[in-house]
Formats: sequence, structure tokens, C-alpha cells
Amino acid sequence: MTEHEDAEFTDFVAEHGGQLLRTACLVTGNAHLGEDLLQTALAKAYGSWAKVSRADHPAAYVRRLMINAHLSWVRRLMNTEQVLETFPDVGSGDPQHAHAENDEMRQALLRLSPRVRTAVVLRYFDDLSEAETAQLMGCSRSTVNNHVSKGLGALRGLLAPARDDLTTASRSFQ
Repeated sequence: MTEHEDAEFTDFVAEHGGQLLRTACLVTGNAHLGEDLLQTALAKAYGSWAKVSRADHPAAYVRRLMINAHLSWVRRLMNTEQVLETFPDVGSGDPQHAHAENDEMRQALLRLSPRVRTAVVLRYFDDLSEAETAQLMGCSRSTVNNHVSKGLGALRGLLAPARDDLTTASRSFQ
């Protein structure tokens, strides 16, 4: 890679890295796995940057690399058993970060299946069309609609009880 291409890639990451990381974290449901996923996609993009930079939408190209890697990970993990001998230590860290990780929507997204979560994140968090989401996920538009419908229904069910509890609680104080 030439020095110019290297600088171009660095500029690309500076401009699009934040949005791609957000997508990766929401799709995987974990900040660390999201970082790993983005790193995997960026490594592949760097290796073929000449091709990626010529694409009509390089960010969409890298997002596709990321989604393909994620779905590949999901398929691989479904076929293996993971046993944890010990649980990792959790540091006290930044309270803002801890709050973001325990956010109600994020927790609800984690309860969705990986493919349904991917469809919902791409459609509503990344604001992609049905066609773009279907292309990224390698499925039909009707499959995307089915996943999104299931996901939104599940999210309504998961998030609505909390709102109903709040409404009931606020009435009891009146």
C-alpha cells in the first residue's frame, strides 16, 4: 500500500470508525466483541483498500465485511460449546460507560436472536433500506421484513412492561 493509500485509509477510519463501531457493538451485543468485529473488518478492508476505496460507498463495503464476519462467527459459535472455568473480573471503570452497557434498549436487543438483532440494528440504528439490509445479510427482503417484524414485536413486549410499571407507579403517587 502506498503512503497516499495509507493516509486515505486512516482518514476513512477517522471519519466512519465511530458509526461502524456503534453498529458492531449493537450487532454483537458486547463492546469488546464489537471492537474485535470492527478490527476484523478493517483488517480485511486494509488488505484490499484499493478495491474498497473504488467502491461507490466504501463505508457500506466495510459494513458488509463486518456483517459477513459477524454472521460467520454466529454460525461457528452455534456449532461449538463454550465452557467457562472462571468468570472474568469486572472493574469499576467509568460509570457513564457502565450505564450505557446496562441501557434498557441494549439489554432488550441482547434478548433477540443474532440474525433478528442484526436486521433491527441495520434497519433502525443504521437507517438502511430493506434492500440494503437484505444485501448485507445475504437474504431476501421478505426475510429482512420477517426478522424486523419479529424483532420489533419482541422489543415492544420487552420494553412495554417497564413503561406500564412506571405508569402504574406514577398513578399510585397521585
